[in-house]
Amino acid sequence: MEIIFSKKVPSPIGPYSQAVKAGGLLFVSGQIGILPATGELTGPGFAEQARQAMENIHEIVKAAGLDLKHAVKFEVFLKDMTDFTGFNHIYEQFFDAGCAPARQVVGVSCLPKDALVEISCICEFPD
Repeated sequence: MEIIFSKKVPSPIGPYSQAVKAGGLLFVSGQIGILPATGELTGPGFAEQARQAMENIHEIVKAAGLDLKHAVKFEVFLKDMTDFTGFNHIYEQFFDAGCAPARQVVGVSCLPKDALVEISCICEFPD
């Protein structure tokens, strides 16, 4: 097991690693829309939080020497399921057409820092 850490995203707000490389896979911990410079949420809006959470994931994946094209699965937690369509519009901007990984989206009642979205992913290292 190898711990992956990027200085380009906020440090974890709990006892966990940003990501772990194990068995040819990269497991990226849940990311919320925190700005690296301030450690605070990007703002109250869903779109800005979702975009920042995806950017944070992308930076962690890059720190492991990968890109989002190596992602095999995303897990998305929404505080309000009415944001599902809006999330899709943001999410699709991070992938080439027809190359999106598997995904699940779950509605939850509460997230850390009262965030509106939390996203994690699993990536595969090429052979």
